[in-house]
Amino acid sequence: MNIEVTSVSKSPEKLSETASAIQVITDEDIRRSGATRLPEALRLASNLEVAQVDSSQWAISARGFNSPLANKLLVLIDGRTVYSPLFAGVFWDHTDVFLEDVDRIEVISGPGATLWGANAVNGVINITTKDAKDTQGFLLEGGGGNELRGFGGVRYGGTIASNLYFRVYGKYSDRDSTILSSGVEATNDWHMGQGGFRSDWEPSDADVFTLQGDLYGSRESEPFTTDAALNGGNLLARWSHTFSDRSDFKLQWYFDRSHLDVPSAYNDRLDTYDIDFQHHFLLGERNDVVWGAGYRLVEDNFRPGSLALVPQRISLQTFSTFAQDQIAIVQKRLNLTLGTKIEHNDYTSFEFEPSARLAWRPGSEQTVWGAISRAVRTPSRIDRDLVIPPVTFGSPNFQSEAVIAYELGYRIELFKRLSLSVATYYNDYDRIRSEEQVNPPAPIPLVFGNGQKAESYGVELTGTYRVADFWRLSAAFTELQIHIWPAPGSTDKSAGGAEAADSNHHFSFRSSLDLPGNIEFDAEARYISKIINPTVATPGYAELTLRLAWHATHRLEFSVVGQNLLHAHHPEFGSPATRQEIERGVYGKVLWRF
Repeated sequence: MNIEVTSVSKSPEKLSETASAIQVITDEDIRRSGATRLPEALRLASNLEVAQVDSSQWAISARGFNSPLANKLLVLIDGRTVYSPLFAGVFWDHTDVFLEDVDRIEVISGPGATLWGANAVNGVINITTKDAKDTQGFLLEGGGGNELRGFGGVRYGGTIASNLYFRVYGKYSDRDSTILSSGVEATNDWHMGQGGFRSDWEPSDADVFTLQGDLYGSRESEPFTTDAALNGGNLLARWSHTFSDRSDFKLQWYFDRSHLDVPSAYNDRLDTYDIDFQHHFLLGERNDVVWGAGYRLVEDNFRPGSLALVPQRISLQTFSTFAQDQIAIVQKRLNLTLGTKIEHNDYTSFEFEPSARLAWRPGSEQTVWGAISRAVRTPSRIDRDLVIPPVTFGSPNFQSEAVIAYELGYRIELFKRLSLSVATYYNDYDRIRSEEQVNPPAPIPLVFGNGQKAESYGVELTGTYRVADFWRLSAAFTELQIHIWPAPGSTDKSAGGAEAADSNHHFSFRSSLDLPGNIEFDAEARYISKIINPTVATPGYAELTLRLAWHATHRLEFSVVGQNLLHAHHPEFGSPATRQEIERGVYGKVLWRF
């Protein structure tokens, strides 16, 4: 509860005092989970829906509207937005980090658009890696098994001067194909390599300059054709300056390039340039203010195959500014946070995303909070420019999807070993994407429109109990109900099947136990109820992950991890005719620090 988070207000505050449904995945949580890639680590956040689709694809969302093309969740890595304007979402097959470098992952369920902008509709994932000075020396890891056939990573951190730190890393993984329900291999084995660096220069106590970047490349087998290939990289520079203990600012710039080649389907090269400024200061004794501005340029070159976008090449600009004030109505007891973000994009002009949050602390160990927020999902290239004749077309009139979200939550630390939290919400959506029949009742052609409305509501419960210094338990339950219907005048017949494929109930339980002899035993069980959807009907399932590790020395660790142990294989997402199933996997790992 005392962990400091920054995603809710863009300034440090205690987790226990935030007016938001936020969960934190620590570096220790990741290490003990046995996760080997980012989506696996995100399963640790119970306020996310995480489903593996095949060897490289995942469906990840918060509070509904899940699919492999989920478009209402914003993801950041060290302040760099991981976003594709093709579909307003995340390509999880090339979004990864070296997990040993992760400091924490902050996961907000609920809108975060006031600070983070468009597409932070249902949630925000903010991944923060460690400073270079905290990753000094050599680290080697490697291993393999039946599904994760082989993986390895190396990192070295050093100093160039007394105030200039750096690290470099490289990683590789080789994953086996998933299988079809018939038991036949799906022929989609996946290989990925990634490397990068980070340097932090501290010329004074008031200044920190950070420069970091990554390069990656992957190949996925495709049946009856050549492999799909993906490669790219990014470069980020950031200057952080502290004026005083009451004022600081950050200036950040990054460039991101991705190149995706899917044989016979499309070939896309996407370049993103982004610059962002923010200033945080205390105004008097009661006002904690943060404001900023940003500019983003996206240049996309989409060469068609079976999919086409018209125009083929396009440049898109976004200008934004935001301001937020946390007002201490009663010092250390009652805070009111008011703010808004204003964005201008080339598709829909100006968008306004205000929010109001209230946090009341009736006691030092508990917080009651509530919020009302507006957020939008701005159009993607697919919404506007898609051409698949004679079936589906984008629309130049497609507008932003919008939500008004109402939230109420409570956190309490009953005593030092037990903490509980509950978050409830009701979301009212308007202008949800629809598939309009041009000449009803003829089923085709279809044109994207904004002809659907939706509502969702639910509850998120979490609890953590430290039985003893050597044993920690945590449990979580989420309930989600979502309803989508056509607005008056709409000819959409999909009943929302193309927009949301969500289970109603999630339950998870984790145990982390330290045994004598420097042995760790970790267990994670989860239950996901069935997905009821016209096109993506998936049965519910329960699964179990176990990890056994031995620290031979404080620098050398051996571990064995078993994933999906309850079934030989099971589906997590996809239509019954074509979906793929995730097999039971076991792998061994060696980790050496020196």
